[in-house]
Amino acid sequence: MSEIIKARNLHRHYGKTRALDGIDLDIPAGRIVGLIGPNGAGKTTALKAILGLGHYQGHLEVLGLEPARQRDRLMKDVCFIADVAVLPRWARVREIIELTEKLHPGFSREKCMHYLARTKIQQNAKIKTLSKGMVVQLHLALVMAIDARLLVLDEPTLGLDILFRKRFYSNLLNEYFDEERTIVITTHQVEEVEHILTDLIFIRDGKLILNSGMDEIHERYTEVMVKPDMVDQAKHFNPINERILFGRHIFLYDSVDTGELAQIGEIHRPNIADLFVALMGDEDQEYATEEQPA
Repeated sequence: MSEIIKARNLHRHYGKTRALDGIDLDIPAGRIVGLIGPNGAGKTTALKAILGLGHYQGHLEVLGLEPARQRDRLMKDVCFIADVAVLPRWARVREIIELTEKLHPGFSREKCMHYLARTKIQQNAKIKTLSKGMVVQLHLALVMAIDARLLVLDEPTLGLDILFRKRFYSNLLNEYFDEERTIVITTHQVEEVEHILTDLIFIRDGKLILNSGMDEIHERYTEVMVKPDMVDQAKHFNPINERILFGRHIFLYDSVDTGELAQIGEIHRPNIADLFVALMGDEDQEYATEEQPA
């Protein structure tokens, strides 16, 4: 598989703040990558570098091009959905579709209409009359109708209700993604993308804390729920995190034999939110999901 994104020693400083601090990254074609981090971690700076929208130091190639110098060529094969969909409020929906069709050779009107058919958006409606959710839906339909090799999604479903969010990710996986395309997603709603990710990246203070495939993560990390009388024995295996739920202790282990762990309690696969809190610190509660009884 060819590499879609390749970075070596990528840096970006804002005064004394290190937004990117020596990042090395390889993302091949045919991957869906979750880029997760707290606010100010460096996610936006990394995305801007990849899209040719920001300066950086180090080596960076996207689709074999240097984003800072060859952005015009790069954008022919890249699509970007920002967390705030900006469309001209004076225009009508059909005019936006016609304009996109003229500007981007990879745009498919047929696909766009296919996505819009599942919404309540009327072609003759003006953008200013649409709700925030409808504007996001229109923006998603426009971008997903473009044949791109790299799709970058920055909080793509912000402002949408849960039904459309689930439908969007289903469409993304079943109708858009293939082995030639790569998708990079940043989101705070990690539980909604966990099932579609092939790779996971945690970033904090401009550094990559975790950069691994989901299969490797599932093999590497194990969560065990133990009774109070087994806590001391569980600690002998050097857990990397501990939390208590309804009187039961839940330990997270890194690269410990599951056969041994099965003898001290119930084994579970940690979800992304719990893994994030364990590796990044409890202060990042914005990613934690509500815990339910086991």
